[in-house]
Formats: sequence, structure tokens, C-alpha cells
Amino acid sequence: MFVKDVQDAQEFVAGDDSLLREILHPEHDPVDLSYSLAHAAVRPGESTRPHRLTSSEVYYIVRGAGTMHIGDEQAPIHAGQAVYIPPGATQWVENTERIDLEFLCIVDPAWQPEQEAVGR
Repeated sequence: MFVKDVQDAQEFVAGDDSLLREILHPEHDPVDLSYSLAHAAVRPGESTRPHRLTSSEVYYIVRGAGTMHIGDEQAPIHAGQAVYIPPGATQWVENTERIDLEFLCIVDPAWQPEQEAVGR
């Protein structure tokens, strides 16, 4: 059994400017997974930078609300919702609330730096 507390994962500023904690990654943890799992946060009134992944990604909103932008589309998001982001789509999220927007990021296959391009 492997159990990891999100608070034990080191927080850092990701390339898209979100605050990120990597929870599970098959290269860094003793898990047999094809995907990676991270916890992200965006402070009130802030947004991530537009970025693209070559992998598919799912955001599961844990706390707060905001607006999700994928390509030319945008939609309001809130806690309890999942958002599918197709491979290659430009994406960014903005926090429209007075509390942190927190979400889980599931990337399949597992996130690698060379898979991500920041900017439109």
C-alpha cells in the first residue's frame, strides 16, 4: 500500500503560474500508473498562463469557482465538476472567487516537461 498526503508534496510554481503539488507520478513514486496526479491552486483574482499539453488532461475542481478556457470556448466551473482537456488544446483557468481555486490535475500519459508548451 502506498499513501501520500498532499501536504507532504513540495509546493512549487508551475510553468503556467499555478501553485502545484505533485501527488503521484510513476517516475517519482512507487506506483504502477500510466498517469500523473497533481493538486493545483490559483489565488483569488489570478489566472494560469495559457498552455498546451500533448497529453490529455482532466481537472477535478475541489474548491472554489472560476472560468475555464479551452481553445475558443469558455465555461464557468465550480467545486464538484470535472473538465476534460483534449491533447494539444490551449487552456487556462481564472479564479473568479475570493478563495483559492483548487483542483486536481490528471495527465495521461504521465506529465513530462517536454509535453508542455506555455503561451498561446
